[in-house]
Amino acid sequence: MRFPRPRSLNGLILVGFGLVALPLLIAVIWALVNLDRVTEQSEQLVFTGVAAAENNRRMNEQLISLERVARQYQVLKNPASLQLMSQDLQTFESLLNAMAPLIAEVDATTLADTLSKEARAIIVTLSQNSSDDAALDTAIARFAPLRQSLSVLTGELTAHVDSKLSVLQETARNARRVSAWQVAALVPGTLILVLIFTLLVARPIRQIDLAIGQLGASGFSKPIQIKGPTDLQRLGRQLEWLRLRLLELAQEKNKFLRHMSHELKTPLANIREGTELLLDGSVGELDSPQREVTDILRMNGLKLQQLIENLLSFSAWQAKSEVLTLSDFELRKQVISIARAQRLALKAANIQLKLEVDDIIVNADQDKIRTVLDNLLSNAVKFTPRGGFITIRAHRLPSAFVLEFGDTGPGVPEEERPRIFDAFFQGKRKQGGQVGGTGIGLSVVLECVQAHNGSVELINSEEFPGAHFRIHIPQKRHVGQHRLAANG
Repeated sequence: MRFPRPRSLNGLILVGFGLVALPLLIAVIWALVNLDRVTEQSEQLVFTGVAAAENNRRMNEQLISLERVARQYQVLKNPASLQLMSQDLQTFESLLNAMAPLIAEVDATTLADTLSKEARAIIVTLSQNSSDDAALDTAIARFAPLRQSLSVLTGELTAHVDSKLSVLQETARNARRVSAWQVAALVPGTLILVLIFTLLVARPIRQIDLAIGQLGASGFSKPIQIKGPTDLQRLGRQLEWLRLRLLELAQEKNKFLRHMSHELKTPLANIREGTELLLDGSVGELDSPQREVTDILRMNGLKLQQLIENLLSFSAWQAKSEVLTLSDFELRKQVISIARAQRLALKAANIQLKLEVDDIIVNADQDKIRTVLDNLLSNAVKFTPRGGFITIRAHRLPSAFVLEFGDTGPGVPEEERPRIFDAFFQGKRKQGGQVGGTGIGLSVVLECVQAHNGSVELINSEEFPGAHFRIHIPQKRHVGQHRLAANG
């Protein structure tokens, strides 16, 4: 079951903010409602307590006043005292009536009625037996129990107010505890909601970031599909359109390179065939100057052929149409063959080639390794000054073999190092020779090495002042290093 969610990024952000703020809003409203209720109860309790205390005080005063006037009447027997007692009795009864709601809450209505009736009975007895001293003494004596009953009523009312105050305090403590628990639950809940909506927004943005990185790395083969809000999905569709367009342009570029390379190979083959005929003397013997010129033509024809083969190799690798053909072969023989093929270029520039290659047998694609060796040696020849040195090394590791090329040229500037393996990149340093490069030689080297799951790097070396390349190609199975001796 999928829960409905906003389709746009703005809607998702608004809903996220709403859900994050909703628990906080509910907690604030609940706290305000409880605070208002506690405040109202506090005000009512304060008013009730103050009113009860005041009425209790006044009732005690009225009862004392009533007893004092009664004793005066017992001595003086004047009618004015009877009138004062009647007034005090009315005031006493009015105070009891004012406290009737509170008295009813404590279930002391019977006690209050008894107080009122007893006070009235004392006044009636005094007024009817004004000449009987014994009756007057008996009536006056009834004030003592009346005061005790009033004290009991006052105690019950005070205890009731105290109990309500305790209940109010407990209510306030409960509200405080609930608020604390709400806050404690709100923090992780809010963090969870923030995390959920962050993931909902961050995941499609991360997909877009990866898609852009894929396009930047010339990765046009993998379709781009963005899941998330509609506006981000729309952006993903635009990136997919861009990917298809870039893929189309890359295919057109590779098609152009293939066609142009094949078109160039035919006239170049005729040029090379004519040059070989001249050198072989098929059309007559050449003198030394003519042979020197013909050698230059032959050398540059070989360079042009290498450039065209690089273009074809690069186009094939880009189209992913070539596969590796693995075989066991002697690496030293391959290196010597490449060195002989470029002996004229080395001789013309007076460059000495040092071979420090172990007699090892490797398992790899022989044509691709030959392309790697040829391109790296051609690159070193182009940048090594006259009279310089080029060193080729190779040795075996337990699970790989390593190739190294070092020269005494100017080296690669630091700002150009990150891009030297990019296709068609050419540095600012001037190249040697009559035929300029296309900038794809090192790119083809990288493609061939990566096809073997290997690595090629340009390292800083104190031994070689120029460029120093190191190639590491893993070997999936062990090939005997001393097999040459056995064959010999």
